[in-house]
Amino acid sequence: MSENGVDEHPQEKRRGPVVLRRERNTELTTTDQRLLDSRGPSDWVHTDPWRVLRIQAEFVEGFGALAGIPSAVTVFGSARTERAHPEYEVGRQLGGALAEAGFAVITGGGPGAMEAVNRGCSEAGGYSVGLGIELPFEQGLNPWVDLGVNFRYFFVRKTMFIKYSQAFICLPGGFGTLDELFEALTLVQTKKVTKFPVVLFGRSYWQGLYDWVRDSVLGSGKIGDKDLALLHLTDDVEDAVRVVREAHQAWGEAH
Repeated sequence: MSENGVDEHPQEKRRGPVVLRRERNTELTTTDQRLLDSRGPSDWVHTDPWRVLRIQAEFVEGFGALAGIPSAVTVFGSARTERAHPEYEVGRQLGGALAEAGFAVITGGGPGAMEAVNRGCSEAGGYSVGLGIELPFEQGLNPWVDLGVNFRYFFVRKTMFIKYSQAFICLPGGFGTLDELFEALTLVQTKKVTKFPVVLFGRSYWQGLYDWVRDSVLGSGKIGDKDLALLHLTDDVEDAVRVVREAHQAWGEAH
């Protein structure tokens, strides 16, 4: 005890960086004890603030996993494409050609056309990436994915497709393929991404959609000529790779 009646060596308790002394020293448990001793209610894991943290974690995980991949092309297509279907072989050829041109390929990581592209890329010695999504029916990543990341949220996954790709190629597909197609077109049209070609592969499948966009959407003034020109329709693997290569070269020159 000091001359003025103050205890110079009072008992204290530390709570992280906080020091509690004298009457403030009433905490009988440690932070670890409070964390580990009691589970408490679990409703908080279904609240929006916790979802925000989970969304943030998905972005961090995706950025960390994909930051080091080489220049890549995202290829979309139906999960329902059978291995015996000609479209499967086309996807395999496309994946191989992109790998030989020096591009990694990114797909949704599932079966069908996605598997074909990952397979072709892997067989050609390329970098084969699959970005999966949590669905009510389990798909799992196909066996030809070299680097795979599974996501809970579609919008996080879409960000990864755009951020780490230099182009989109759409093989015949369903609603998921159409969703990604028009989102990519919107981002290019609004200049959120630049020098980003969108290729529709398979004239017999895509011609009707292309004609509708040209005749109805452009024809009624809802888009301009430059917007229609964002779409490249082809049946040729070499032509698709050429479009990607030229756009990537233009992007490199601009940066």
